[in-house]
Amino acid sequence: MSTTDGPTLIPDSAADQAIADREAKGRRRRGWFPGLGDKWNALPRHVQWLWLMVVVVIAYLLPILNPPFITTEPGNNWQIALAQMSVYALVAVGLNVVVGYAGLLDLGYVAFFAVGSYTAAMFTSPDSPYLHIPYLWTLPLAMAITMFFGVLLGVPTLRLRGDYLAIVTLGFGEIVRILATIIPAMKGQVGFQNVGRPPGTDADGQPIFLNSNGTPWYWLTLTIIIIVLLLAGNLERSRVGRAWIAIREDEDAAEIMGVPTFKYKVWAFAIGASVGGLSGALFAGQVGFVNNQKFDIATSILFLAAVVLGGTGNKVGAVLGGALVAYIPLRFTAIAEFKYLIFGVALVLIMIFRSGGLLPARQRLLAYGRLAYNKLKEPPTGRRAQVDTDGGKAAGDE
Repeated sequence: MSTTDGPTLIPDSAADQAIADREAKGRRRRGWFPGLGDKWNALPRHVQWLWLMVVVVIAYLLPILNPPFITTEPGNNWQIALAQMSVYALVAVGLNVVVGYAGLLDLGYVAFFAVGSYTAAMFTSPDSPYLHIPYLWTLPLAMAITMFFGVLLGVPTLRLRGDYLAIVTLGFGEIVRILATIIPAMKGQVGFQNVGRPPGTDADGQPIFLNSNGTPWYWLTLTIIIIVLLLAGNLERSRVGRAWIAIREDEDAAEIMGVPTFKYKVWAFAIGASVGGLSGALFAGQVGFVNNQKFDIATSILFLAAVVLGGTGNKVGAVLGGALVAYIPLRFTAIAEFKYLIFGVALVLIMIFRSGGLLPARQRLLAYGRLAYNKLKEPPTGRRAQVDTDGGKAAGDE
């Protein structure tokens, strides 16, 4: 064979067999229930939405049902546990934008969570000397402020990659905690009490959103999670989402292909930070108390563990991972003090046996590309009939 010859092409039947073998191997690696995923993808879109609505209804009924096998009682109140699980799930969705979509290792995500919490506390708590505004107004305000901090951190640091970026973000998380300790206006360990809550009273005249009543907080956070998931899904399928995935897979190749990688990385940091600030504001309102002890590096690592455990790059997996990270210490109170050890061991096992997490992200780009190629390869119906007729005549002439 001369040097100008190309590689030998595999016949169509052999190529189809090779593709089938690779898909079968992929299904074996994809998870514990690969057939279930295939059946789900084969369902019509409206049927999928009906099943999702059933799941959403069950999720809203969890505080009322209080299932006996998964309840956290009598050790911890079930409704308050659900509120904490929903906040952690929202945090994981925000961090998944940074780590899962754009592939940026952020070890200081707790800083955005802290900024959102302090925003809600400093604008609603009676301990704060600043301007007081209604609590619900602090939610978009916390998102705007944390988005600004995300851009402020991202612009000078996102030229870095890998371990260097992780170290910088880790330092940013510690800077925010130290500032909350040394700045008198942020009150250090004393903190802010009686953080504001959404308006509304029940028939007895009692506020609906009490710190001791987790049900309304859970319903509010769950509603926000659903909205954020819908927006994240649309963003994932957009040009921005495709650019993030390209950066995650190979930043150099993405930049060579014309993707402005720096701009999209800053966008990822800003959007992820805004969701982190929103979850922090919800956390401050539900707990009713904010000080500098709630935002250490261990909590930030726990947020990252939630994303990795659930499935990096899968928004539903992030929700599951965040809920599990909050649920397990509340459900098994006897081992709650060993939660960092437990999640550390769990992450090691996940990396060994299931590197994609409990619900790994599925890349359909190659599958869709192959389907499009097969469609283009097939001749039109009329042309195919003409080819068959010509082939039959030629065979008859022979």
